[in-house]
Amino acid sequence: MDKAIKKIESIEELSAFCKKKGFIFRAGEIYGGLSGFFDFGPLGCELKNNIKNLYINRFVHKREDMTMQDGSIITNPKVWKASGHVDNFADLLLTTKQTKTKIRADHFIEDVLNINADGLKAKDIQELISKHNLKYKGEDFEDVKDFNLMFSTQIGASSEKGATGYLRPETCQSIFPNFKLLADVSRSKLPFGIVQIGKAFRNEISPRDFIFRCREFEQIEMEYFYNPKSEFDMLKPEDLNVKFNFLSAQTQDKGLKEMETITINDLISSGKVNKIHGYWLSKFIDFFMNDMGFAFDDIRVREHVKTELSHYSSATVDIDYKYPFGFKEMMGIANRADYDLSQHQLHSSVKLEFFDETTQTKLIPNCIEPSIGVERLFLATICNSYNNDEKRGNIVLNLPEILAPYKVAVFPLMNKPELIELSRSIFKEILQEDIFAIYDKSGSIGRRYARADEMGVPYCLTIDYSAIEDGAKKGFVTIRDIKSTEQKLIKIQDIADIIRLLIRGKIKFNEL
Repeated sequence: MDKAIKKIESIEELSAFCKKKGFIFRAGEIYGGLSGFFDFGPLGCELKNNIKNLYINRFVHKREDMTMQDGSIITNPKVWKASGHVDNFADLLLTTKQTKTKIRADHFIEDVLNINADGLKAKDIQELISKHNLKYKGEDFEDVKDFNLMFSTQIGASSEKGATGYLRPETCQSIFPNFKLLADVSRSKLPFGIVQIGKAFRNEISPRDFIFRCREFEQIEMEYFYNPKSEFDMLKPEDLNVKFNFLSAQTQDKGLKEMETITINDLISSGKVNKIHGYWLSKFIDFFMNDMGFAFDDIRVREHVKTELSHYSSATVDIDYKYPFGFKEMMGIANRADYDLSQHQLHSSVKLEFFDETTQTKLIPNCIEPSIGVERLFLATICNSYNNDEKRGNIVLNLPEILAPYKVAVFPLMNKPELIELSRSIFKEILQEDIFAIYDKSGSIGRRYARADEMGVPYCLTIDYSAIEDGAKKGFVTIRDIKSTEQKLIKIQDIADIIRLLIRGKIKFNEL
């Protein structure tokens, strides 16, 4: 990397940048904010929507085996009892004896002892506290307790039967009660998937690391249903040969963090995942590296150790991103087997079996669940794109063109009526119909380029007098590339077509 370009060094630096540019700020900022809650500004909304649309385009619109639903945030509370969330969805809580300060136990252990505390039981936490005589700011702890993460709410009048409900802690769960209805209306055949995108809520004990761990967030979740007795033939050689950095459960059990480079085929052959699990892992590694532009060394796949497996999972791997605070989970891909459908069939007494035309049998399908935290993917995208370019003297947000909030900026070189008229015409009549553009005539051209760089605008159009005066350059404008700062002349009538081709990756800037 060019020594004049510096990547993001701290989450505080990133948070300040996001606030300054209108990507993200604390909810209720004028009242001091509220821990774990954030608002997305103009640029943040566009980037977030572009990330979700990129996912939908690749994993829904371009596939014949996928459909979507948008379930209610509050559903029948029996759903959460059947799913196990009422009884099992909890983190361990530490409370100090004197000031009654509340701390998430596993985070405290990880921070103080520098060990992986995922999945530790209350007894394990208690033993570590006693063994190392751990305190918080000189205070001893009360006994470790479970803290259920679901937000409860009142539905209707308090006297109504069953008036207590829950804000959903995950978006996917309503897919399972709707499974038969969704399969019927979409005329699905195994294997097939259902995607849900939306808000989820968890009453986190200690939200931290900016938007990485929030109390209100968005998820993109897929449930991919299949018959475990049918042969899965969708894996291609290019899927099996996908390479990645891998942190195994065995390595973690030894207290180590050393990664090895393996392939999807290696993971399947070792029996750690089945073929469908490996297939979806390959697809999302490819998505993150090729569509999102993440570097190979910034991604790792981490196998869950047995103690941290969720109550519904028989096998889970995380895809972690290397944030400024280290490798942390960006998404999880879990094998939920037939747990959810079986539970809802048991608790509702409604048959959720499905007829598999391939094997001519009825069964409760198994499912693989790829689950992405949108805020975490958003954060990784900003981290990956953020460059402090000392040569330019400003921040450069090198976003993939398809994700950029604005695709192009239009600049009249000078604040003159003739240039303003032509620039506004290009902006409104050529671009605004289907290309999201920004118009800026304020300040020097250098300052405008810098503003565009900080917003992640991939291309800038500058209109000067040569575009309207007689000469070889008449009818041409200058287009500038954010990555190289290289400039080229293009015809005014070609602007829209060229921008579309650049954004879709059909041509490269140096090919113009």
